Amino acid sequence: MRTATIKRKTKETDIEVSVNLDGTGVANIATGIGFFDHMLDLLARHSRIDLTVKAVGDLHIDYHHTTEDTGIALGQAVKQALGNMAGITRYAGIHMPMDETLSRVVIDISGRPFLVFKADFPRDKIGEFDTELVREWFQAFAMNAGVTLHVETLYGDNSHHIAESCFKGLARALRTAVAIDPKAAGEIPSTKGSLGG
Repeated sequence: MRTATIKRKTKETDIEVSVNLDGTGVANIATGIGFFDHMLDLLARHSRIDLTVKAVGDLHIDYHHTTEDTGIALGQAVKQALGNMAGITRYAGIHMPMDETLSRVVIDISGRPFLVFKADFPRDKIGEFDTELVREWFQAFAMNAGVTLHVETLYGDNSHHIAESCFKGLARALRTAVAIDPKAAGEIPSTKGSLGG
């Protein structure tokens, strides 16, 4: 089983994240941030990765620390669960529609963390959630998962739809990229013979 649990505690947040890459998309999410819980729930559902997130943060200040630190912990959990990455499909990309919005998400589970994020949000907030935190979460996740991740919203008018298409796009790309390729089971998908540097 490709599973991992990460605990992260600072003066700002106390977070525990568990993943099962070979799950069915069961989610148990509690961050105290309604919109963020919704994004993580659909990330689990559409990636088919079982995901448990329990986060307590300094929400009286704002949602930044809780959002970013959850991205850090989830990235670390995915990286740990992948192990030596033998047999994974590695690359995946998808165009994800959400009503009037279309986003493209492409991932390489390379061991080399990098994020390109291009999405313009018409509004500063979705409910009480700052839209700038969407990028912060993707940055934290990509750096700590050790993945190269390109996220671009090609067009869209509704901030909720833009954020949702980015998270759903990542979910579907992850679903394909972490899957074991039956034609290459046990092989490291790199001409170097290793991933990560």
